[in-house]
Order: sequence, then structure tokens, then C-alpha cells
Amino acid sequence: MKHVIVGAGPAGVVAAESLRRLQAGASVTIVGDEPEPPYSRMALPYMLINQVGESGTYLRKGATHFSDLAIDVRQDRVVGLDRKQQQLTLADGGSMTYDRLLIATGSQPTSPPIPGIDLPGIYSCWTLEDGRNIAARAKPGAKVLLMGAGFIGCIILEALAKSGADLTVVEMEDRMVPRMMNDTAGGLIKSWCEKQGVAVHTSTKVTGIEQVGDGFTVTLSTGDSVAADLIVSATGVRPNIDLLDGTGVETDHGILVNRNMQTNDPNIFAAGDVAQGRDFSTGEYTVQAIQPTATEHGQLAARNMAGLAGAVHRGSVNMNVLDTIGLISSSFGLWMGADGGDSGELLNRDRYRYLNLQFNDDILVGATSLGLTEHVGVLRGLIQTKTRLGAWKDRLIEDPTRIMEAYLGSTQAIGFNAAVL
Repeated sequence: MKHVIVGAGPAGVVAAESLRRLQAGASVTIVGDEPEPPYSRMALPYMLINQVGESGTYLRKGATHFSDLAIDVRQDRVVGLDRKQQQLTLADGGSMTYDRLLIATGSQPTSPPIPGIDLPGIYSCWTLEDGRNIAARAKPGAKVLLMGAGFIGCIILEALAKSGADLTVVEMEDRMVPRMMNDTAGGLIKSWCEKQGVAVHTSTKVTGIEQVGDGFTVTLSTGDSVAADLIVSATGVRPNIDLLDGTGVETDHGILVNRNMQTNDPNIFAAGDVAQGRDFSTGEYTVQAIQPTATEHGQLAARNMAGLAGAVHRGSVNMNVLDTIGLISSSFGLWMGADGGDSGELLNRDRYRYLNLQFNDDILVGATSLGLTEHVGVLRGLIQTKTRLGAWKDRLIEDPTRIMEAYLGSTQAIGFNAAVL
């Protein structure tokens, strides 16, 4: 069996390693289009502040890791797919055939249509080359403007703030991390960042960028202008599905897959940011561009590529955990709530503590927390197991901090007055 994986990110690497364990005699090849060994984009911010070197971003640290596993890693770009011949065309002029193909090409950053957005000195912090350029310019005292305060943007924000740069953040939505946090939580994160000396503009767009000497003048929709030595863009990503244009493999926002991570071509699978996989909470098929989902997809795809029965995707739980200059926040599942559902909320603005629980009937379906980390595993576990809370639901609406008691009381049938935490 000849397995070819296009994409050297977490989904592709995990799939390759899983295939090697499942089929010792199979041929396993990863094709990645960057000159470095497979690495994690999520580790790039740590490189910006010298917490890790470039090698610290590598997904596998051993120099001979892949060769020891007889996994061939090729640095090339796939430019064509012939489904009938089961053949890939490579940018270097070569080609390769496959029996099973996994598309794990991830996503790429998108840029808004802003005059000046293509000027040199504007980076996305998406590749190791981006990381090198940003690290060389984000020095103490440098004026840095960050466009976008979503999940990826806030990871970059953490590193830029720690670099000692004079940081300004511009977010077009009305709060920070709008696809992860509600108004209260997003507002608290903004307040926290401002307390740490970061200037944050929400409900604001960048409308123009002009080169001025070695730096920039950035015009905002408010009419204000900001001087910057460096601009980092984190305004969104889109799945890399262009390879499939004209091939007949079905796509939507991402590559459409079934619960076996299989496309409409039985020999082609997809995983990671590029795959439109099943969402655990809604049952719908969406793109979830987070690393835990990518690795889960990779494992499932490998099992099905190897022909193992029972490798059905039950859906990925929407899960985000973020460290924003020391303030830990997280959201799980239907953090925005279910139609007709109930909720419980506890807020201490002065201490930046917040907990919001969302219920559908007596089942916890979503949660948001700030400044509280001890119950993160329990929150995810209750959501993923769809545990019926019974009377504990009303107690949690009254006091959401009793989540551990509720977990023990619901899963171990202990009484209301049991000695707990």
C-alpha cells in the first residue's frame, strides 16, 4: 500500500506516524512545500520572544525521527492531481502515484483589501520566515501594530507584548476574540490588555497604510492615524483547497468529508484545517482550524486509509484555550448557548474572573471561563460525554463554580452533601 500525505503540519505528521504503526510494510510519504522540517505554526509566537529557537517549533525534535520510521519527507509543492491515474504532479517537474491520498494542506492567511497592505514590512506570522522577520523587528520600544484580535491574533499579541514593543491592536469586531468569547469575556480581555499597556481599538478598521521612511502611517476608520515600525496582520485564514480545482473532489468552505474523513473519492481523504469535518455540538460539518482537531483528524484518517473498521468521527468539540499576557481564557462547545437553553454566570470584574455555563435541558453544552483554570478538563468532559446533571443543573445556574461537585455528583452518584473540594 502506498500512502501519500500532502501537507507537513500536525494533521499530516500524526497521520503518517499512525499509518506506520498500523501498516509496518506500507510506503508512507509526506510532501510539504516549505524548506524546513515539519513545524507547528502555534509555536511561532514563542520563537518571537526567544522562548524557543527555530528547532523548538519542530513537531518532532529528533533529526532522524522520520527516517527512523521509514517515513519519506519530501520538500516540494503539489501542483496537480489526476484522480483517474491516482497521480500527483510536483512543482519540480516530478510526479508520484498513490493508493491512498490524504490532503492535509492546512490554511493560509487572508488579507483585507486595504490600500498598502502589500507593502514590504507587513507580515502574517504564519511561516518560519515570517517569524524570523518579525523577531528581527519587534524589539523593545519598536512601534508595532497588530491587525486582528481573534484567536491567532491574541497568541501573537502575547509574544509581541512580551517583546517589549510598543503595541497597538486593531480589531474590526466589537470585542476581542469574537469567535471564542461573548461580550463580557471579550471586554474583560480588552480591559486586561489595556491594563498591561497595550492600546486596543475595537469596532475599528484599518483603512489605509502608507510607507513613511522606514516605517508606516496607518489610518483607522475612526479618523485617527498610528505610526508603526512593523505591522503584523492576523485578520483570518482560509483553507488551502485550490489544489482540488477541476478535480471533481467536492469542496465547500473546506474539503467535504464523511465521518471516515473520506471525500467523494474513496481513495482520497482530508484532515486538519482544510477539512470540513463534523462538529460534535451541532452535528454540522464545519472547518475547525485548531491543532487538537487537526491531530484528531489525522489519526482518524490514517485508520480509515489503513482499512480499519470502526474509525468513525463522532465530531470535534470546539475548544480554545488562550493565554493573553497572563490571563487564561477558554471556551468549549456551544459557548454562545443553545436555542431555548439556560445559562449560569458568575463575574468578578475587578479580579478578571468569569465563568459562564450553557445548558440544553440538563446537559452542559458550552462554557466560557476567564482567570479560572482548575476545571477546564471537567468542563470539556461533561460537554463531550453529554452527562445528564439532573438537580445539579439548577445548582450550577446559581453557582457555576460548583462544577467539580456537579461532575462528581452526576458521574459517581454521590449525594448533595458529600464532602467535596
